[in-house]
Amino acid sequence: MPAEAPRPSAWARVLRAAGALAAVGFLALLVYGVAAQAPDRTIDDALAGSHAVVPPGFRLAVLTDGRPGRLQPVWRRASADHVVTLGELRGTPVILNIWASWCDPCRQEARLLQRGWEAGRAKGVLFLGLNMEDAREDARAFLRAFHQDYPHVRDPTKDTARRWGATGIPETFFISRQGKVVGHVIGAVDRRQLAAGVQAALAGRPQAADQGGDQRPPR
Repeated sequence: MPAEAPRPSAWARVLRAAGALAAVGFLALLVYGVAAQAPDRTIDDALAGSHAVVPPGFRLAVLTDGRPGRLQPVWRRASADHVVTLGELRGTPVILNIWASWCDPCRQEARLLQRGWEAGRAKGVLFLGLNMEDAREDARAFLRAFHQDYPHVRDPTKDTARRWGATGIPETFFISRQGKVVGHVIGAVDRRQLAAGVQAALAGRPQAADQGGDQRPPR
């Protein structure tokens, strides 16, 4: 009769089980890490169904107050503690543009956004820049170079952009008086998209997310 194969020792079986558990744990962490870094699609999915959606809130430090003009009372109330939340701006249509000074497409749309702000301010529409992953002085130099005088807040990370579903920068979200997102342009916004988004924010009328121009990935 052939000799019986030696059975693995109890210690070998323990080591084998531990290795399997470690492999499963590593895969679970890998899946969690990918999911945690992936943009949230909630906003775009809602807009695709013609539904306005309440976006994730934020609480961000003021980068610059700009010149809010007739919207000064709204901005002063929201930024009194030098920190702004989205909820504090409810009642005012908001055009939220996510950008960074190192982003070339952000430079391409900068002057258009300023012109949009100059026209929208008279209609009671607040333009708000959200500067991300940037050095504070670099961001302020960008604003001076492009003469942007609407208010800006700052997130030194990419967390806010990821929660909002941004896949890169620039991206622009159009928010109604009720604090719901009614439009989204992915990439550099053009004149037509900006005008349509402002009207959607004023009317509270949702429109599907639109593909804009170039983007840069987050750092």
